[in-house]
Amino acid sequence: MTASAAARPGGGRRPWLKPAVFAGALAPLGLILWQAGRGELGANPVAEALNRLGLTALVCLLASLACTPLRETLGWTWPIALRRMLGLFAFFYACLHFGTYAVLDQGLHARAILADVTKRKFIFVGFSAFVLLIPLAATSTAAAVRRLGFPRWKRLHRLAYAAGILGAIHFWLRVKKDVREPAIYAAVLAVLLLVRVVVFARERARRRAAAALSAPGA
Repeated sequence: MTASAAARPGGGRRPWLKPAVFAGALAPLGLILWQAGRGELGANPVAEALNRLGLTALVCLLASLACTPLRETLGWTWPIALRRMLGLFAFFYACLHFGTYAVLDQGLHARAILADVTKRKFIFVGFSAFVLLIPLAATSTAAAVRRLGFPRWKRLHRLAYAAGILGAIHFWLRVKKDVREPAIYAAVLAVLLLVRVVVFARERARRRAAAALSAPGA
């Protein structure tokens, strides 16, 4: 990081930040495993683990989506260094969420899983969100950016917002009655989307103004 970057709001070196976020992101899984080992996950431990793993996946995904808006609105540069890690943790917990459902809840019965995905709306929506995360995780490396080219890679990774929307809808449909908690996550996602739309419109207007100034006869 350059001296000018360190001087910007939210800049500066934070060597502890990534290890702290990494440990914090693993804490929910550690707690689930600890409570499962002690028989403290309630009357339906599989359902409890499913709910917690899915919620953690959504939280990590929203946190990764918040990194760029924080830079654009507050000038913080440090969240960008966490964006890839948080996105991969979202995929990690989504894999655990789906794996717990497929193995512990459905016993790897392919027909039962397929029937659930095709007939139960909230499972179809959640599975769709999981599928969208797969290409994002697979192209999260610097080599993938070089191979795809940054513009194409950037367009592909906008799918993270679609995955976030589907994840919030999955949560909403899952709780059925008391939707206050999923409504909070949906509102956070809506704010993040609004910030990105405003930033996109501002950048587009800036490009058009620059093109107009550079045009012959301007």
